[in-house]
Amino acid sequence: MILKKDVRGRVRTPAQQREALVAEFERSGLPGTQFARLVGMKYPTLMAWVVRKRRMQPGENNKPVFMEAVLARPADKAVLSVELGGVAVLKIADGRQVPLAAQLIKALQTPC
Repeated sequence: MILKKDVRGRVRTPAQQREALVAEFERSGLPGTQFARLVGMKYPTLMAWVVRKRRMQPGENNKPVFMEAVLARPADKAVLSVELGGVAVLKIADGRQVPLAAQLIKALQTPC
């Protein structure tokens, strides 16, 4: 397969290939991080495609997407914990993680 890049050097994936990858991810039963690593793509890109597909298809496929967060340090050294609706706890170990945490919280507020 020949990868086409735009003027900014980003790889553009045809819609048909995006749909095929999302369908394969949903069939695989693998965590998003593992599937993305196996197919050689970035996890946030995969999740953006999954969310886009689910927003366009109402009904049964419109289930929530869960994101994984991996800390470089053990969780017990986190300096900030944010409880997410009594279901999950986001622990921030480094101030550089705050923008990513803000993006995650904002994404979780948006219905799928």
